[in-house]
Amino acid sequence: MTKFSKAFQAALSTTVVLGLVLTGCASNKEANSETGEGASNAPESTTAAYVLGEQPLEFSFYGHYDWYTMPPWGEDLATKWIQDNKKVNVVPVSSGGAAKQKLNTMIVSQELPDVIWMERDADVEKLRSEGLLVPFDDYLDKYPNLKKWAGEATLDMLRSPDGKLYQFPNWYTTQPNGNAGYLVNKKIYEELGSPSLETTDDLYAYLTQVKEKYPDVVPLEVGQSASGIDILVSAFGENRPYTYNAMKAVPNGDTLGSIFTDPVYRESIQYASKLYREKLISQDSFTQKLEQVEQKVVTGKIAVYAASSPTEFGAKGNALLKAADPSAGYIMVWPVHKAGLDKNKIFPGDYKQLGWNVSVITKAAKDPEAIFAFLDWFTGPEGQRTIMWGPEGLYWDGADADEAPLFTEKFTTDIEEREALMAATVNFQWNGNTVYVDNSKMKFESTLPAEKRSWETYWQSEITWKTQYNTTEFVNLDPAGDTDEGIVAQSVHDIYEKARAKAIMNAASDEEVASILDKAEADAQKAGYERLLKYKTEKWQENVSKLK
Repeated sequence: MTKFSKAFQAALSTTVVLGLVLTGCASNKEANSETGEGASNAPESTTAAYVLGEQPLEFSFYGHYDWYTMPPWGEDLATKWIQDNKKVNVVPVSSGGAAKQKLNTMIVSQELPDVIWMERDADVEKLRSEGLLVPFDDYLDKYPNLKKWAGEATLDMLRSPDGKLYQFPNWYTTQPNGNAGYLVNKKIYEELGSPSLETTDDLYAYLTQVKEKYPDVVPLEVGQSASGIDILVSAFGENRPYTYNAMKAVPNGDTLGSIFTDPVYRESIQYASKLYREKLISQDSFTQKLEQVEQKVVTGKIAVYAASSPTEFGAKGNALLKAADPSAGYIMVWPVHKAGLDKNKIFPGDYKQLGWNVSVITKAAKDPEAIFAFLDWFTGPEGQRTIMWGPEGLYWDGADADEAPLFTEKFTTDIEEREALMAATVNFQWNGNTVYVDNSKMKFESTLPAEKRSWETYWQSEITWKTQYNTTEFVNLDPAGDTDEGIVAQSVHDIYEKARAKAIMNAASDEEVASILDKAEADAQKAGYERLLKYKTEKWQENVSKLK
């Protein structure tokens, strides 16, 4: 995954408002809340499969994120080729930086877009239960890419309570993937003698050196909203991905317990607080914009960057820095760990079979089957080759027996232009096929001499893919926002965010951090945290049963 990293994900928390709006909308739809069936102007699936390119296809697309702005379709080489050869035009619908309000407005006005690209969460089920989504079951055999590449197990995990499939996954996988970890400024590292960066003590000592000798450099960059601090939690516990932080719950046997009382979490926040008060972390980490983070990384103004996808800015920065100074650039290091832990059981990131997010087709679509046909083509080999590496004849020419692209010499010689093309299409990667893309890259990279291999692919194969934890069993644990548990979840989330920021930015000692987390635990319990944990435990165990 490139730009679509978890650091960018402004995960949607379902609100009571959305639930009320959907309920009000349902009365006009005469929807069946159990089957998801309702009045629709969408035609039934016909016998003949829809063939892309035989006639024009246009549909509206809404990315349900505050941060997402879809680039103009047809202005880059890849989508221009799709527009010209497949006759597909995608019309963007912008969130305007206020995704929740935008979706509510569209529902109330009954002007839904044809496709919504969104988190795989309770919002999907709200839309589905009110009869606003189109099921895909009749299309799966006619358009076989999704079924072939995602597999039945993944699709079954995505099915709604009515047994039907409404969600088209993005970056689904059956093998480890992900980029979470630690990026290191090569020039600074070597000038300081390439010291050990294996343990949390090593990291602290190194950051202190950087602060003393490079006053204009951020020792540890932790990204927007200080999200990189969550990566640090993995250093203090074996088999401990930061996923548990996002869940606000930590496995303990076959139940989920409090994040606030978890020893690993508490130690990681104490460590982060120490780094912050000693100015080893940016003092504006909680307020800085993503563009500021990118600027620091690409100009080499950071010594270490902890993030869920540091390779995106790292690859760009590495190329720019090396162009100016061949000895400069970025490397990655094996995830740091607390002394005494097994470094091979440290997982700064995670991956899920279901991938990241999903696309749903709404009942507003005039021809949902045609849209599904496009999405299925898009997630298949030809679609993935095109949106990842441009149209045939430029960076690839034909495919081998495994459908992997046959990359041209230009792929390795015209790196700057290739990277520019890939950067231009990253925000169109709505139906990423992880296994196809990753295996295609690795197959090609294995044929190249070391000096010609892609920087990003090299570190993925050497470190990041080996240090991501499978958290498929923890998907879909969040309750709907208009339920009792959902209301508790929002309260706990607010308590968590405030306590996290206060403990890191304001605490003067480890003891004060502990006191802040103790109060957060007490406040969360008053808000009904135990009930929420019981709900999440039940959902978790349901997933465990499905996966078995």
